[in-house]
Amino acid sequence: MQKPYTIGITGGSGSGKTYFIKTLASRFKPEEVTFISQDHYYKARDLQFTDEKGVQNFDLPTAIERERFHQDIVKLKRGETLRIREYTFNNPNARPSTIEFKPAPIIIIEGLFVQYFEEIAQELDLKIFIEAKDYIKLSRRIVRDNDERGYDINDVLYRYQHHVMPIYETLIKPLKHHSDFIIPNNSNFVKALDLLTLSLKAKLAQNV
Repeated sequence: MQKPYTIGITGGSGSGKTYFIKTLASRFKPEEVTFISQDHYYKARDLQFTDEKGVQNFDLPTAIERERFHQDIVKLKRGETLRIREYTFNNPNARPSTIEFKPAPIIIIEGLFVQYFEEIAQELDLKIFIEAKDYIKLSRRIVRDNDERGYDINDVLYRYQHHVMPIYETLIKPLKHHSDFIIPNNSNFVKALDLLTLSLKAKLAQNV
């Protein structure tokens, strides 16, 4: 198996990373692209840092099982199949399942810290940063955290102000200057998606 082409996609919470990747993946056959998210590598809830208000902060680098995340990326690049348990943020309405990730010529890694963690950044052939205006990111986060994680509006707003934005401004936003592509996602990303699709299909054709 040839060395896979590995893409790391980051950006602020609510910038649309997951939606962009799912849309991109839909343009390829399942055996051509595999997608793995940092979201499945959060530490257990009781191991998360708790702020002065008693609210657990999932937006810190220490919230992630960094070593396991990196090891699994290396395994996937080596051609190994991964089976990991879905992380549900203790949402009582979500039933965790076992997720399988199969090796593929193109590997897409998504998450807040995929370019911040140096050992993971070194595994990347292409770094993409997706950005959006703050009010758009907030509105997307409100919807996601309510639907997927069971947080109410006050909880979401508190976390956004005290956890999300401080980390974004200090650790994530500076990564734009080290990324290969910056994609704005305030309304749509069709042109950027078209360009990336053409580039990746060309790479697949070279490996046939």
